Amino acid sequence: MAAPSFVPHAASLPEGWEWLVGTPLQIVVVVLGALAVRWILHRAITRAVHAMETRSTTPEVVGEEGALSPARVRLRAAAGLDDERRRQRAATMGSLLRSVTTVVVLAVATLTVAAQLGIQLGPLMASAGVAGVAVGFGAQSLVKDYLSGIFMIFEDQYGVGDVIDTGEAVGTVEEVTLRITRLRDANGVVWYVRNGEIIRVANRSQGWSTSLVDVPVSYDADIRKVTSVLDEVVDALWQDETWSAKLIERPDVAGVESVGGGAMTFRIIAKTAPNENFGVTRELRRRAVIALENAGVKAPPLVPGYVGVNPNLPPVK
Repeated sequence: MAAPSFVPHAASLPEGWEWLVGTPLQIVVVVLGALAVRWILHRAITRAVHAMETRSTTPEVVGEEGALSPARVRLRAAAGLDDERRRQRAATMGSLLRSVTTVVVLAVATLTVAAQLGIQLGPLMASAGVAGVAVGFGAQSLVKDYLSGIFMIFEDQYGVGDVIDTGEAVGTVEEVTLRITRLRDANGVVWYVRNGEIIRVANRSQGWSTSLVDVPVSYDADIRKVTSVLDEVVDALWQDETWSAKLIERPDVAGVESVGGGAMTFRIIAKTAPNENFGVTRELRRRAVIALENAGVKAPPLVPGYVGVNPNLPPVK
């Protein structure tokens, strides 16, 4: 049995109204349906992005009052879990998904309207296929750039403000698009790197940074005394609010790292927030030198041939 028709037959309509039940009406229905589908998809993507932006993470290490411990707070912030980066990444993914759904819905609606107008889609699709192959060969590097950019955004390999090493350039990321990544190196030079040309990337800002401080002392120095002095230096830095905010955890005095040339080298290891390792390294070294000098720990002997400072010269101011 034939399915019932909800559209009245053209013969039953007044003269001049036959076009309403023909191709124009079907085209209108297709366009309205495409707009409705696009609205529904965009609505779903927007809700998903909003959920990703506002989703809270479960505390893993809590203090006495149920809050995250200071070390865990710093670690989570350094890993990008509690800052604006997660929201920016979700917004970028949402924008990309909305663009893709718009293109797909528009393409399907266009082909459907063309079929309703009586256009033969077979030859058209064949011609489009040949043109697509030609364009694909000519623009394969462009396609590679866009695909690499999509995966880079989804995998969150790096973002604006990160210090990265792309092999050809090392610098701070200033802008990330689907095709290129713009970064500025230490000399102020701006680099435009195509995403498809990035074979490997080292992110120096993701998670945390490590500060390694080597402090040489005389070979005959008391190891226990030097270790005690360095522990006091580490404790003082950890209790200093200015510097503790840049540390993930209390620095560790690893002990004697090497012996040679009449010197012992002690190593201090500190886990810091991203890109804060340089300042922490300099401050630890400065405090260690002053503390060892005040404790009477001798420095290693001068290397033969070393030209020291002329004692007759006035001190540098």
